[in-house]
Formats: sequence, structure tokens, C-alpha cells
Amino acid sequence: MEPESGESAQKLELPKEFISLCHDKIPATGMYALRYLSSRGISKEDIVRWKIGYCFSGEYRNRIIFPSFDNDGDVNYFVGRSYNGDSYKYKNPKASKNIVFNHLYVDWNKDLTIVEGIFDALVAGNAVPILGSTLRTDSDLIREIVRNDTPVYIALDPDAADKERRIIKTLLKYDIELYKVDVSGYEDVGSMPKQIFKERKKNAEFIDSDDYLLLDLLSAV
Repeated sequence: MEPESGESAQKLELPKEFISLCHDKIPATGMYALRYLSSRGISKEDIVRWKIGYCFSGEYRNRIIFPSFDNDGDVNYFVGRSYNGDSYKYKNPKASKNIVFNHLYVDWNKDLTIVEGIFDALVAGNAVPILGSTLRTDSDLIREIVRNDTPVYIALDPDAADKERRIIKTLLKYDIELYKVDVSGYEDVGSMPKQIFKERKKNAEFIDSDDYLLLDLLSAV
């Protein structure tokens, strides 16, 4: 059984002030953005793979821009993250989050990691960030996972246990091969060195319906 179709595809425009960081020659204004990304452990390879850019002016001034491309190569969302210490860290477009972030680059024939935020996804590799949302049964992400019978690793923030259980319950309904990655000891996957994440993923716990019931019972204690 496959979930019903979600919302119709949305198309967005990147901010007109968007400057790509993928080129060899970056404007002097881009050095601040590059320095911030380097401090987060983001490599040039990551920048090119995720098509990262920045805005030095405009509504998204002094923000890294992480574009999301749908399966047709059109922008369907983007995340703006301050790189100059602004207390308002994230500024995103007023658009639906019921999208598969960077659908264009997801390999459904490999295992997929579901994470919370964009920096988590950069560490996890073949991953989709849910951007603080939960996953409805009719979400585009759930539908693609079920359609492709993709094995899933769950690696949400340690403080998102309730959300994690709801997502596990939803995926188990469709008999998805499911694993839980231990993120304890770190604020999130994004703060974890890539090698540590690979080791944690390698040792991830297989989850079945019995495990879910146990997690649900323990949460009520």
C-alpha cells in the first residue's frame, strides 16, 4: 500500500541577491560565508554537492543559502542561515515544508537517513532534513520511501524523542526496513564529526514493531 499523493509541487525563486559559492573565484564578500562554513566542517566538496551560496544584501543579508531542488531541477525550498552571529539564526521562505529537500540528488536505491536540519544532512550524506517538521502519512518523503522501498535510518536530535516515535510508527506501517542511529552525547548530527556518524550508523539499532511498542511504553513511564 502506498500513501496518497501529497500537495502539488511548489516552485520558488532563490533570492535575487543569491551568490553561488561553487565557483573557483568567489567575491571578497563571500569570504565571511566560507569562513563560517569551514568552522562547521563543511568542505568545498559539500558546497558543490549541495549548491550552497550566500546573500550579502537584501532580505537574506549575511545568510548562507542552502537551495533545495525538486526532481525536475527546480527550486522548491531553501534555508537561510545567519553567518554573522544574528540571534535569529534561520530565515526561511513562507512556503510548505512538505517537500523532499534536494529531491534531485537523493539516491533512493541506497539507504536514506532522515535528519532534523540542513547541517545534519551535510554530515549524514544521502539524507533528507525534515526542517523541524514531523512526517504526515501523505508527505512527499514518506511516499517516495514507500514507492522505492528504501531502507531508512532515523537520526533526529536527542530532544526530539516524541517526533521520532511518531515517524517510526508511520514508517513501520509500510513495512520499511528501519534503523535508529544513536545521537547521544551530541546536540545533533550536525555537531558530530563525519567519521563518528559513520561509526554510529554502522552500529545503528534495527527497529521493528516490537521495538516501537517498547519505546512507546517506556516513554509513558
